[in-house]
Amino acid sequence: MRRFARLALPYWKSEHRWKIGAATLLLLALTLSQVALVMWTSYWNRAFFDALEARSLDALLQQILVFALILALTMGVTALHMHVKRWLQLDWRRWLTANLVDQWMTRSRHYRLQFLKGEHDNPDQRIAEDIRISTEAAISLAHSLTYSLLVGWAFIAILAEVSGSAPIPGSEFEVPGYMVLLAFAYAGGGAAIGYLLGRPLVRATNRLQSVEANLRFSLARARENAEAIALTHGERMERRSAVQLFGDVARGWNRQTFAYLGIVSFSTAYGNLMPIFPILVAAPQFIAGALTLGGLMQAAQAFERLASALSWPIDKLGEIAMWRTSAGRVVNLHDDMLRLDVIDHQGEPARIRIGHSTKPELHLCGLSLDTQTGEPLLRGLELRVRRGERILIVGDAHVTLALFKAVAGLWPWGSGEIRLPEGPEMVFLPQRPFLPTGTLRAMLCYPHPPERYPTPELHRALECAGIDWLAPRLDESDDWNHVLPLRAQQRLSTARLFLQRPAWVFLEDTTDAFDAKGEAGILEMMHREMPDMTVLSVMRHGGLERHFHRKLELHRVGTPELKAGSDGSVPAASPAPVTGSAEVGR
Repeated sequence: MRRFARLALPYWKSEHRWKIGAATLLLLALTLSQVALVMWTSYWNRAFFDALEARSLDALLQQILVFALILALTMGVTALHMHVKRWLQLDWRRWLTANLVDQWMTRSRHYRLQFLKGEHDNPDQRIAEDIRISTEAAISLAHSLTYSLLVGWAFIAILAEVSGSAPIPGSEFEVPGYMVLLAFAYAGGGAAIGYLLGRPLVRATNRLQSVEANLRFSLARARENAEAIALTHGERMERRSAVQLFGDVARGWNRQTFAYLGIVSFSTAYGNLMPIFPILVAAPQFIAGALTLGGLMQAAQAFERLASALSWPIDKLGEIAMWRTSAGRVVNLHDDMLRLDVIDHQGEPARIRIGHSTKPELHLCGLSLDTQTGEPLLRGLELRVRRGERILIVGDAHVTLALFKAVAGLWPWGSGEIRLPEGPEMVFLPQRPFLPTGTLRAMLCYPHPPERYPTPELHRALECAGIDWLAPRLDESDDWNHVLPLRAQQRLSTARLFLQRPAWVFLEDTTDAFDAKGEAGILEMMHREMPDMTVLSVMRHGGLERHFHRKLELHRVGTPELKAGSDGSVPAASPAPVTGSAEVGR
């Protein structure tokens, strides 16, 4: 609860705090109005039954008119209360969702969380579903608790006044407000039993929500990769996986069902007995003439209201369990994202440092790369790439991919330092481009808004990338990942370069779906259209050296090292016997 409060309560100090504060005060005022109407109903209940006992038609008609007024006010207050409460729930959810999405999508945390140990599985589900549950349930529980406390306080006085005192059998002593004490004993006993019966429900609910999230994630992954699954005929394995995951859901559901059995059975007995118990207790006073029929009914209703207020923990046990589970999943995600910041701030001995150069150059200083398990990939790479250079990177696929991710800040395993060039950020294009949903125009301008670039520039970019046939579809929306073949997707990725014209770009097999002529053509077009752009390109195909100033060959530690050519090779700076890097002149 403390962790969730630290995360979520700053909402009341946010930019719109005056509007939020006014809504909160209005919600409290409406809650007080609800309590006042309930108290008015209690006194009306007494007057109504007294009118029946007196067989007074005038008094009965008068109470009917009073009840109509109470009913109209109750309907109005309840409707307005619901509107304000739901606005507050939605706005709090909006604020907390925006905060967590901002943290999640900053400094590549959405990617780096995959490699951090902790309880942050399915972050998308935690943001979309658990924030909804935790904010809605928190406000609902806070309102119901406030209402119960106010009702309890009000009906203690009413019940003590109506019930009076009761003599202790065999003595001259009387117990004042005895029905108040009985209400506390009734609710206290019920709360204790309910707490013991409900403890397994918290654990069962937590487990069920986790396996439900796993099932949703698996089905979403199958939808996103439908084409690959169909091509590999993997439907049988996907069905098998879905059945297994649903088996986990079923087991979690059954555990929650068994956890519910005890608490539901007890709650049913507890609730059914509540209206009858106070009448049985107060019946002797009514028979003795100490209570009128109206007094008896008011005492019974006051007892029921007080016991219900005191039974709040029992009645809300399931909602509390759900809130606790969802709030825990939200704060665990938030705390693990903060752990990434601590790691960045404190640093680790075996971690690549990312800095910025004071010059327009990329500088790799004694860069060593490891796998996630600590196995060495590369040792002691020294490299300076100046503005306007074009570097071809070849060699071991694991090493080149690790270098691509390390420069992008996504591969922390290793040592040394990467000094990024000053000025504009470097753009990274992976082998498989990301094509977001929406119009082709928005996809081409990504990650910038589509209104940033005029239509003629978009047409020119498509023409340079060799896909000008897509120009008439700029404002069409489609599932481009499945509509376009990989070669067209990669050409769209390069079209972004022609449109956005970055100063520095790192390509990772961005054109591997092209044929040799297509790769050469796109490289020539890039050089002609953007001659000052600095390019580092990982390529598997040969025969493209003439398009680059230098070639860097990278080999995994422990593999035979290729010797540099006789045309001005520059050996690796590190004397380690198992390096695998060399800079080769054009």
